[in-house]
Amino acid sequence: MTSKKNEKVHFIAIGGSVMHSLAIALKMKGLDVTGSDDNVYDPSKQRLEEHGLLPKTYGWDDSRITKDLDAVILGMHAKEDNPELIKTRELGIPIYSFPEYIRKQSDDKQRIVIAGSHGKTTITAMIMHVLNYAKRDFDFVVGAYLDGFSNIVKLSDAPIIIIEGDEYFSSALDKTPKFLNYEHHLGLISGISWDHINAFKTVDDYVKQFEIFADATPKSGTLIFCEEDDMAMVIASNQRTDVVQLHYAIHPYVIKNEITYLKTSNGLVPVKVFGQHNMLNLNGARRLLSRIGVTDEIFYEAISSFEGASKRLQLVKENKNTAVFLDFAHAPSKVEATTSAIKERYAQRQLVACLELHTFSSLNKNFITNYQDTLQEADEACIYYNPHNNKQSAESKIEMKDVENAFNFNGLKVFTEIENLEQFLIKRNWKDTNLLMMSSGNFGNMDLKSIAEKIVASTN
Repeated sequence: MTSKKNEKVHFIAIGGSVMHSLAIALKMKGLDVTGSDDNVYDPSKQRLEEHGLLPKTYGWDDSRITKDLDAVILGMHAKEDNPELIKTRELGIPIYSFPEYIRKQSDDKQRIVIAGSHGKTTITAMIMHVLNYAKRDFDFVVGAYLDGFSNIVKLSDAPIIIIEGDEYFSSALDKTPKFLNYEHHLGLISGISWDHINAFKTVDDYVKQFEIFADATPKSGTLIFCEEDDMAMVIASNQRTDVVQLHYAIHPYVIKNEITYLKTSNGLVPVKVFGQHNMLNLNGARRLLSRIGVTDEIFYEAISSFEGASKRLQLVKENKNTAVFLDFAHAPSKVEATTSAIKERYAQRQLVACLELHTFSSLNKNFITNYQDTLQEADEACIYYNPHNNKQSAESKIEMKDVENAFNFNGLKVFTEIENLEQFLIKRNWKDTNLLMMSSGNFGNMDLKSIAEKIVASTN
């Protein structure tokens, strides 16, 4: 089922990253779109304003909910006692989480879903980049902004849709993992590493969601697994015979003069991404694309110009002596992979790795031990967290000693005041040293671009 151009849709909690992007995509498709939120921050605020979708006033107002609405899309930020949600239910208006609504828009499409605890944004982005290069028509939902794409959601009459599938809850009303609501035809699992402790209390509970995802593959559908990931391969070993099952490993590569080259049957192909985890991501994308008619020849032509998704090993500033990188890494497996990638590429330089503990899981005393040894490839490491933003219970709230013990890193520096971290970064000698900043947050609104410029200038 697809929407009509005169369909009226209201977004409760429109300010979220994917929510506001979906709202823009629907308006561009010709729908009548409205929205509400208790606050909206940039970049969502600016983008909504540009498209005439920013709520005139913040807060919840049930008068926005009228009988002529065809659908209400509910964001994760909205709670069950939201007055607009209550009114929606009273009037019997259909309520969707955003993954449910994406599925509603995709009845006649081949649905391709990229799942996994890590790498799913980059794999999705690589697939999109190659399809764009090949001039294939496709829709998409991805979790980061990419060069060549003006939005992170596109809905049209394209025959396929590429979806980054998150395992977290769909909405306040729907505790189904997002990736299950898409009902994939072709699925990929990049790897499984326990995350979202607030939603999945145990490793088994977390892994079970991926088992359900794999089991939901339809007859004659396709599932692709990373064979370097033990947990993914355990799930792969249990699959049905009526599903096409494919595996992938690290793409062969070599590093010369800090440039990564893919080893192919036609010689070396230079690429702009680097690190073993990206060689895994790249090969997963190649394997999947081969199932929808993209040849290796086209893949290698296209992937050489792929620069990565926003905040995924993003180069902020560099010169011949130092480089500053920003990465979205926050879960233990991501922190370890990103740190190793930088050290592998710049083997002759020192590496300072700085991680912000920002997520519910990372600030939990019962989870933080999972970070043990994840920073071992760094020469120096520091942690920043804001104790005032920690919403844990008294029993599970971390203290500084918990952080120091968890990482098992000799000389670990722990900062709880962002000004102290800034001073440390500015005053340090950065000659022949790289800086890696990792967070799913924003380091207390620190101006990283300005600090990176000062670091690089200090070594000129």
